[in-house]
Amino acid sequence: MKILRSMLYVPANSWRMINSAMSEGTDAVILDIEDGCPLAEKETARVFARDCIPAMKEHGIEAFVRINSLDTGLTALDISYVAVKGLDGVMLAKTESKEDIAVVERLLKKEERAKKLAPGSISIIALLETPKGILNVQEIIAASPRVIAVSFGAGDYSREMGAGMGVTKISPEAYFPMVLTARSLIAMAARAAGIQAIDTPFFGFVIDLEGLAKEAEKVKLIGFSGKQLTHPSHVAPVNAVFSPPPEDVAFAKRLAAAYEAAKAKGLGATTMGGKMIDLGSFKRAQSLLAQAKLIEAKEKLMAKD
Repeated sequence: MKILRSMLYVPANSWRMINSAMSEGTDAVILDIEDGCPLAEKETARVFARDCIPAMKEHGIEAFVRINSLDTGLTALDISYVAVKGLDGVMLAKTESKEDIAVVERLLKKEERAKKLAPGSISIIALLETPKGILNVQEIIAASPRVIAVSFGAGDYSREMGAGMGVTKISPEAYFPMVLTARSLIAMAARAAGIQAIDTPFFGFVIDLEGLAKEAEKVKLIGFSGKQLTHPSHVAPVNAVFSPPPEDVAFAKRLAAAYEAAKAKGLGATTMGGKMIDLGSFKRAQSLLAQAKLIEAKEKLMAKD
């Protein structure tokens, strides 16, 4: 499983911003050749996105490219440029159906064969930004094993729902109920399928790191495992929220040891600190410890840079 706590958008037509993003500590960079890139700059963006991928991998960063939606007619051209060795995946803007995923999969297969890349090596993240896409989330996830995550785009969603400026104008606290159903559907479907759910960027003030952290805590409880980011200052707070606290890791280790000791005695349950622990408790501890191990390994790799 890839660690995708933080996924930082970078306009792919800016080599300066691409270089800067490599030192921000983000788990993944989303090289944006969709909305974050003017039409006149898209060709430059494709070249920059392709050419920076080796450096991204040297820094231990997962490299994704947000490609243009299928209705633009630019998707195939985007993929022909960026489908190269080292690319972790593409994020398909405005994904709405299993057919959208099937088209992207065919394009990726074609490029993998032509460039002698490992079959299936390039993943897909479906970016859900419309009511239709969100209601079709289960079929989108099931459309291909390449789909490793679904992400939420609250900006376009709020417009599609007739909320006017929506999340852009009102506070995060005010818009939270408006997008709660969409978030819940996405997170539940992702968890049921065993893939990751990545939340929308924070639409509050850029400098409101406390508000960002509060929103991240809320969506973590809903079932999200990470968040898309639009500013480098958001990386550290989001990574902190989606990482197991040291005290939880220590507790999980004690719980796992206590359960295994009980199991060795032929017991299916035992107590720790006056509370009952059983197989379910043990599985939760194992899951948390596995996540902590992956995060530790990733951070060590990035620290070597």
